[in-house]
Amino acid sequence: MQRPGSRVDICGVYHSVIDYEAALRTFENWIRLREGAHQVCISNVHTTVMCTQDNELKAIANNAAMVTIDGQPLRWYANLVHRARLEERVCGPELIKRCLEAGLDKGWRHYFLGGKPEVLEGLCRKLKATYPGLKIAGGYSPPFKPLSGAEEAEIAARINASGTDFLWVGLGAPKQEKWIARNLERVNVPVQVGVGAAFGFLSGNIKRAPEFMQQHGLEWLYRLYQDPRLYKRYLSTNPVFLYMLARDYLKHAWSSALTKP
Repeated sequence: MQRPGSRVDICGVYHSVIDYEAALRTFENWIRLREGAHQVCISNVHTTVMCTQDNELKAIANNAAMVTIDGQPLRWYANLVHRARLEERVCGPELIKRCLEAGLDKGWRHYFLGGKPEVLEGLCRKLKATYPGLKIAGGYSPPFKPLSGAEEAEIAARINASGTDFLWVGLGAPKQEKWIARNLERVNVPVQVGVGAAFGFLSGNIKRAPEFMQQHGLEWLYRLYQDPRLYKRYLSTNPVFLYMLARDYLKHAWSSALTKP
């Protein structure tokens, strides 16, 4: 499998140094060639720290065709520690929108898996109104329970029959990443992306943080304001990531200082 661009190690997870434009070019190439299925992970602080505690998730990320850098803290890490010079992050909701727009004149087809039935219905309705001519190959809201092998095979068959080019999976991390990895060989879709809460954002069920908060790495604080139940998630991952960022930056700076003549 040929991965696009260069990669940098952030806390043991190899992230793609890639922007939206390069990601779209890569997707277009995968769709044109149709030489297999490709898993794309949207990586943020939460999922990156989860990878340090979940070896299966870490292996999935490091075997994925692309792992985009979502969230300003990851971009800061890549630029500070690895001198990546990455000017923008690549997040789920924006990536979906750009793929929808770019694919209108190319006939790209999209399938949406996940979300509550009412959220999924609202998402498809809103996207069709926003992007006239958009080709939605289908959508399915699976039951909120562990799925049997037969149920997963049925979902895979339904997706394959749709002839879609993109499979957008909004089951939440790490469930969505593990679902894609587990079914990658039998779901014949070139681009398969786990997008977390993107369906909620794009349908209007969840409001995105103001732009200035997104730019300054405070989107998590806005999410916490909207849903205080997320405090355990952020309390368990944000301090760990800040420690890793400080540790690795100081280690890199010290190593660079020692190697200078």
